[in-house]
Amino acid sequence: MANESFDITTGCDLQEVDNAVNQALREITGRFDFKNVLVEVEFSRADNKISIHTTDEYKLDAIWDALLGRLIARKVPTKNLKRGDMAQAGGNTVRQDVTLVQAIDSDTAKSISKFIRDQKFKKVTAQIQGDAVRVSGPSRDDLQTAMTALRAEDWGVELEFGNYR
Repeated sequence: MANESFDITTGCDLQEVDNAVNQALREITGRFDFKNVLVEVEFSRADNKISIHTTDEYKLDAIWDALLGRLIARKVPTKNLKRGDMAQAGGNTVRQDVTLVQAIDSDTAKSISKFIRDQKFKKVTAQIQGDAVRVSGPSRDDLQTAMTALRAEDWGVELEFGNYR
C-alpha cells in the first residue's frame, strides 16, 4: 500500500504584498494628515522586506495600520510579518523594516517534527526537507488528524499544507 503525504510550508504571495504596499501608499498620500509629510514605503522582493520611513512614530504607526489593513484584505498572512525595531534616521525621521517570513526556519521545522512524534499518531512520520516539512503516513485520515493538531498550535508563522498525495 502506498504512503500518503503532504508538505508543510509557509510564505507570502509577493505580488499581493507589492499590490498592498502600492494601495497603502496611494491611500496615505491622499490623506489630509499626510500633506507635505515625508512618507516612504518601499518593498524589496530580493530581501523580502518592507521599509517604512517617515517623520515621527505616530506617522509610522498610521502608515503601519494602513499597510496592515491592505495586507489583510489581500490575504497576506500577518503572522509572517515581523516588525523590526523603530530606528532614528537622518534629519529627525524614523525608519522601520518589516521582514516577510518566506520559509520555515530549522528550529520551527524541528519543533513541528517533534510535535508530530510526541502526538503518537499511528505510523505518521515527519521529515525536514530544506525549508519544508514532509509528513507521511499510511492513511489520509491519520494525515487529516495531524493537520488538525498542527493548525491548533501556534508556530509563529502561518502554516500552508500542500502537495497532498
